[in-house]
Amino acid sequence: MRFKVEDWEKEIRKEPFASSPFQDQHKQNVLRQVEWMKSGEEHVYDAPDYKQKQHTMKRNRRTVRSRPRKVVVVTTVAVVAAAAILWNGQVLEPIVEKVYPVSALQLSDDPSMNLLTNKMKRIVAITMRDYLGKQLLITKVKHMPISGRVYLEAGSERDGEYAFIWLDAGTGDLREVEMRTEMEGSELEHRFLRQVPGLLKGINSDPTLKPISARRYVKMKQGQEEPVWFTTLFLENEKGSGSIEWTRDEAVSVSGTVSTDTVSKDLVTNARSTIEALSGEPAPALKSVTFTQNDKQLEETTSLYFGDRYLVRSVGGRFSNEYTVMDFQRGLPDFVTIEDHEQYIEKLLTLDEKIIRQNAAPIIQKMFGVDLDKYTFERDTNNVGMATFRLEEMDNMIQIRYEEDARITMITISDL
Repeated sequence: MRFKVEDWEKEIRKEPFASSPFQDQHKQNVLRQVEWMKSGEEHVYDAPDYKQKQHTMKRNRRTVRSRPRKVVVVTTVAVVAAAAILWNGQVLEPIVEKVYPVSALQLSDDPSMNLLTNKMKRIVAITMRDYLGKQLLITKVKHMPISGRVYLEAGSERDGEYAFIWLDAGTGDLREVEMRTEMEGSELEHRFLRQVPGLLKGINSDPTLKPISARRYVKMKQGQEEPVWFTTLFLENEKGSGSIEWTRDEAVSVSGTVSTDTVSKDLVTNARSTIEALSGEPAPALKSVTFTQNDKQLEETTSLYFGDRYLVRSVGGRFSNEYTVMDFQRGLPDFVTIEDHEQYIEKLLTLDEKIIRQNAAPIIQKMFGVDLDKYTFERDTNNVGMATFRLEEMDNMIQIRYEEDARITMITISDL
């Protein structure tokens, strides 16, 4: 029994009692430990020398009684942990319902629901529960004989909550998944919410920012063994805002409002000068600063907001650097008719390159000391009103946004 106790002591020091995110591997380890303990007890009672051991224990009762208090306490804690361990922030349900949660599945009255076998229902219910965090009403099931699959739809793409799932028609196994849901920030699983204060402190942001809303996207492509889920949590309070992104259970990006005192004076001074070059007017007061740490892209971004109109963003990364100055209040004007909108788009598409260059060149020269004559011009066909100046031999570019009168409202310079 001592060996079992030692193993359980190791287990109960892990999740959910530790501070690291609750991992699926540990979840499986706990369940295996429960089965192992059960089977271990059965083997002990069936062993040939069991009676001899019982006799020996009786002879040494005083010695045995001097130790069991600690053993009993640890074993009790282990059993309680196995019965009530936190899973996705909730108390573990009875093991039968957790492994076979068919009753939680929501099926519509459509006759196509009969295409789902019990195994398919169980897999779909578990997939929605573990990755989406909720059960959506299944509205459509279709057999696809050519591919040998069963396809089902749940929820509504229009409402922003949906699930598209492909199963193997023969085995019922999962093949492909695409799911999305939105929820209140407080509804997000506890294993995510408990990380929030520490992650915000890590970027010197306000750890008291409150969860407002969350978005979950799940994807599994053909050939993958299990789905991958992406979670974004949006935070806010009266002092600022922020967001955190997770891939699976790992935080990959943290963003939040930080004190203006954390920004270097040189960055603020340069930001003011670029705003003045873009607008031709003095820059308004610095209103707020947002810092973003993106471990996935290996980038750090500082965004400075001046007044209610201008944004200066500086991105420093392992593979590239980028600097943007923008008048974010300037956008598409309000159009009375569709014809007015079409005419505006036509003006942007046909605006002469020379006019755009004449307006952009002095601003870019003043900001960065760059001569646009050496750069080639290229319109962005996917984003009307956007264009790029490229310097091929140096592999860098300058992107701009312009209006129908060639007024420049955004400039981004990249060093790739």
